[in-house]
Amino acid sequence: MAFLDKIPMPTAIMFALLLGLSPFVPEPHIWQKLKMLMDGTLVKPLDIFDLLFHGLPWLILFAKLARLAAGRGQ
Repeated sequence: MAFLDKIPMPTAIMFALLLGLSPFVPEPHIWQKLKMLMDGTLVKPLDIFDLLFHGLPWLILFAKLARLAAGRGQ
């Protein structure tokens, strides 16, 4: 997973906060989509794409943090 090591930590944090949480008002999109997933109402393709689009920066950040914690990252 060398591509994770190439992403600087500040960049990963910035993308997770900005892209992962936008739009901020009335509630973050990722939160809205996760609630829909838990309620079983996440069925439209656009909503599924939204969940993946806003969730990917968080997955990258968490994977990067896990590699750092395991001592395998930079």
